[in-house]
Amino acid sequence: MQIQHKEGAQGAFYIEENGKQVAEMTYSLPVTGKMIIDHTEVSEALEGKGIARQLLDTAVAWAREEHLKIIPVCPYAHAVMMKNKDQFADVLL
Repeated sequence: MQIQHKEGAQGAFYIEENGKQVAEMTYSLPVTGKMIIDHTEVSEALEGKGIARQLLDTAVAWAREEHLKIIPVCPYAHAVMMKNKDQFADVLL
């Protein structure tokens, strides 16, 4: 499965299968240098396969490339980033 990226002030990292979106992590860029991850959703068929973590890791890698600090409002992103603060210290706001 390939993670795709829709860039913009309201962007998303997502996965499509057979023309249908099956996983998504959305974000916004409210001000320069900041990224708010606000929602993560994975279809029931893909639950438990680590897809949400793959989306988060992709979003974090992009934030690092773009020199952004992440504000994880999404409950999933917040839980993972707080539990693993050492992994995300450079991007976590």
